[in-house]
Amino acid sequence: MLILSELPYHPPAAFFAALLQADGLVLEAQENYRKQTYRNRCLIRTAQGVQALTVPVVDGNRAEKVKTSDIDIDYRQNWVHRHWRTLQTAYGNSPYFEYYADYLHDIYRTKPTGLFELNLAFLRLELRCFRLTLPVTLTTNYRVPGHPGAPGCLDRRDWLSPKAGGPGPDSPAALSVVRPYPQVFGPGFEPGLSVLDLLFAQGPAAGAYLG
Repeated sequence: MLILSELPYHPPAAFFAALLQADGLVLEAQENYRKQTYRNRCLIRTAQGVQALTVPVVDGNRAEKVKTSDIDIDYRQNWVHRHWRTLQTAYGNSPYFEYYADYLHDIYRTKPTGLFELNLAFLRLELRCFRLTLPVTLTTNYRVPGHPGAPGCLDRRDWLSPKAGGPGPDSPAALSVVRPYPQVFGPGFEPGLSVLDLLFAQGPAAGAYLG
């Protein structure tokens, strides 16, 4: 089975749980950019609660449609520094932050021009963290919803979304595919957070909490 998905920024752990039984991942590279999605944001948990980290993009608000793969990152804003300092503050004392920090920081420091390029670099790293070796391909034409392409291709585009009534995701699927694990900040377990939350808490054992 192939899974068709948009390309998120540090997606929720549920994204990787869905890939465990997949034979391959097909990333939608021909869609038009959509605001207020995981394409340019992720959710983490801080001492103040759930917080969104958003990558600013150039022309993301203009009226005409732009392909996600053509969206550039707005480096006029010092977002790289803000994101990294926020991750350090939130997770610096977590068991495995230092285990992954250099790999993540190296990607941030390359400052890719495009959002798609940035997200793909992080996705390949995170797949390696879970030892997921499934092939990743990009669409060459837009897949109409309901017709995702070849037989056996499951359309999971926008299955997960940060746009609920509060700061959490609106997909109930995220609640059932990741087992609760000890998080840095409590009380209680907060589902739907970025996969970074799980990796920083559980390190190489993170895969045991998927599914």
